[in-house]
Amino acid sequence: MIIDSNSRSVQLDPRDAQFYENPYPYYHRIREQVPVFKWEQYGHWCFARHEDVNALLRDRRFGRQILHVASREELGWPEPPEHIAAFTAHEKHSLLELEPPVHSRLRSLINRAFLSRQVERLRPIIVNLSNWLIDGFEARGEVDLLTTYATPIPVIVICELLGAPVEMADQFLKWSHDHVSMYMAKRDRAIEDAAVKSVLEFSSYMRSMIAERRRYPKDDLLSELVKAETEGQKLSEDELVTTAILILNAGHEATVHSIGNGVKAHLERGLSGPITEGLIEEVLRFDAPLHMFTRYAMEDLEYAGVHLKKGETVGLMLGAANRDPARFAGPDMFNPTRDPNPHVSFGAGIHFCVGAPLARLEMLIAFEVLFARLPKLRLVGQPRYKEVYHFHGLEELRVQF
Repeated sequence: MIIDSNSRSVQLDPRDAQFYENPYPYYHRIREQVPVFKWEQYGHWCFARHEDVNALLRDRRFGRQILHVASREELGWPEPPEHIAAFTAHEKHSLLELEPPVHSRLRSLINRAFLSRQVERLRPIIVNLSNWLIDGFEARGEVDLLTTYATPIPVIVICELLGAPVEMADQFLKWSHDHVSMYMAKRDRAIEDAAVKSVLEFSSYMRSMIAERRRYPKDDLLSELVKAETEGQKLSEDELVTTAILILNAGHEATVHSIGNGVKAHLERGLSGPITEGLIEEVLRFDAPLHMFTRYAMEDLEYAGVHLKKGETVGLMLGAANRDPARFAGPDMFNPTRDPNPHVSFGAGIHFCVGAPLARLEMLIAFEVLFARLPKLRLVGQPRYKEVYHFHGLEELRVQF
């Protein structure tokens, strides 16, 4: 890593194994020397302090969308490559990529499904699922906990919530992994082609499910979204398809990483005692599943001495903010009793993660059942992280019990 304090720039390859295995020492050095910096490999300004990240997540001068207030010509942007046109067309309807009023309309339609009282109804499903998964591997004595436990829980729960067939879970995972690869530092033409193919296949499958729900509604979220569409709440079929896919993608990807990263942290420290909500919040802070979330400046402005032009991208360093000593005492210490714990792992502002109540419940139950059923659980070797920055998750999590 090369830090130039005069130009406020950092040269750091996000694909370097030393970095993505343990980015936190790098974050500390950056925060101490240039907490607002130009990350040369990305070509945009980034913010590493908790104060800045928290403020910018809520600052309405920044948004996830820009082409609703500026043209490509005005921004000097070329047209997207033709070979990813299908992916681009799909993403323009994503809740993650929209601003009000469209964002408000779409979010209101799915928000009620993720309210705490609605999510609580899933508790027995998650408990039974967690126990069933352990029943399936307990006799083996050693497993990769990521594939046998952390991954199936959130994807199967989302299938249940949405009304998708559970036997499609593995295919959904394949499509989802191809999809989110488009947002990682490691991206090439092969990744782009795979993402386009998966988006087309995923969309086709969801359209068939939607057609089925129109004919035969059920008591599930997809039926509710179809009902909203037919009742004239201005939810187009394209929006419906993208929203359903987003729920499946976002509903498991970060939770898988959070469970894996959290179990690793728990076992490395030999923790004992009850699994509490405070422990889950500390898991989310200590080793967050997403380390950078980007925004566009929606107008010419100045922030922290940086002049930003309309359309410029800024990177909000969630992982760095969560280890900021100005906000968290002993930030590199895993402290399940930390209170308060204002981590930003779920974001903030209007894009605060709509699925946060479900993710918290899944993690809490997954930890409770796992450590109750397998009290002698221990790590096998040193877990390694995947080259997936700015996501942050393990390659595998081998354990014995």
